[in-house]
Amino acid sequence: MLLFTSFVYIKIKTMIKGLYETHVQVSDLENAIQFYTEVLGLRLAHRDETRPIAFMWIGEEKEFMLGLWEQKENLQTRHFAFTSTKEDILNYSVKFLENKNLKPYNFLKNGSVEPMVFAWMPAVAIYFNDPDGNQLEFISILEGNGKPELGVLSYKEWIEQIQN
Repeated sequence: MLLFTSFVYIKIKTMIKGLYETHVQVSDLENAIQFYTEVLGLRLAHRDETRPIAFMWIGEEKEFMLGLWEQKENLQTRHFAFTSTKEDILNYSVKFLENKNLKPYNFLKNGSVEPMVFAWMPAVAIYFNDPDGNQLEFISILEGNGKPELGVLSYKEWIEQIQN
């Protein structure tokens, strides 16, 4: 039995290759579809006419998917991150979000809109909310090894630290 259990554990561990989809609750499906398509540029993959749900393609068709589930009461907000490039996050994300009437904020929520680095990964990120308060993020994994002892810091501070 131990050998079988070990085999099953190893097989399951190696068969997971990534995350394909996630789902969020939205208060108004029509508004959410409009937000995710017109504001963020995702494509509508499918809308279920029998239930208030829709699915959006993220990236190429069938690459990644986001499910939108209308929930009129007791809405539970979630967090998820979109992969982006370091250059887009550092140079364009804040202006892009502001031009779409969204309020970017950093992980520290300290009033700054400067993207921050999670040194343990390392990755640079900026946050914003959808109309229902789901916390969305643009994130890019940075080159090099993580430095967990640095915590969360600005990209400029990160560059200074890794050059020392």
